[in-house]
Amino acid sequence: MILPTGRKNRFVATFHRYVAIGDSSTEGLEDPDGNGGYRGWADRLAQHIADAQDEPLEYANLAIRGMRMKEIRTGQLDDALDMKPDLLTVFGGINDAIAGPCDFDSMRADYVIIFGQARRQGTTVLTFTMPDPTAINPLGRYWRDRAAKLNSIIRTEAKHYGVLVMDFEQYPVATDPRLWFEDHLHGNELGHQTVAAALAWRLGIDGFDETWAELPDGEWAWPRGREKLQGDLDWARHYVAPWLSKGIRGIRQGRGVQRKRPVPTVLPKSQIGAD
Repeated sequence: MILPTGRKNRFVATFHRYVAIGDSSTEGLEDPDGNGGYRGWADRLAQHIADAQDEPLEYANLAIRGMRMKEIRTGQLDDALDMKPDLLTVFGGINDAIAGPCDFDSMRADYVIIFGQARRQGTTVLTFTMPDPTAINPLGRYWRDRAAKLNSIIRTEAKHYGVLVMDFEQYPVATDPRLWFEDHLHGNELGHQTVAAALAWRLGIDGFDETWAELPDGEWAWPRGREKLQGDLDWARHYVAPWLSKGIRGIRQGRGVQRKRPVPTVLPKSQIGAD
């Protein structure tokens, strides 16, 4: 496949403490860890970093599903910066974009505060954009413009504050259905693996290159016609209806969920042959 051109040189560094903040994407839904929890791209990225450098890496993940951008800023940022990370990943705003009124000025302010405070502390910050939701979600066309505005905020403020961006919107592979869980909102195991590999490449981690954007066995498209209609109906029944029901009853997705890695701890290197 032809990859997007005009890429900036990758950032290369050794990291001692990595803290991740965000929502369900950063928490790891839907990438099961085999023990009743979730792994996810942030855990996988941390492992890539730990395996590639001689120095030990401490890692914490404060993300909680369902959080909106303001909640990420007010509920996670201070704790993250108190840990004195030299690498911070942050991604949020999707929950704002897909549910109810969306205050883009507020989201921009949240990103400005997060990027600004972290960079003033000397922290390397890494974030990313989201792909076109119309190719992923049956209702994606209704919040495509919102996603585009969110991506624009991320790019603009990241450039201003010297934040690294992995611009997934520019890569066709990001909308490949093989990367997405059946809810059409979260990445599956392969999706999280791909995001982690892309971010590792963006950071210049040894052993990673732009081949993360090439999936094997050619391309595969979403179903069409009658098959698509039936699939959309099944999706609405299993995912949209319960989500709407919880919203009507005021039940937030992240209620009662605790941070899975609240304290920075040294991440052991992978065993030989581990994924």
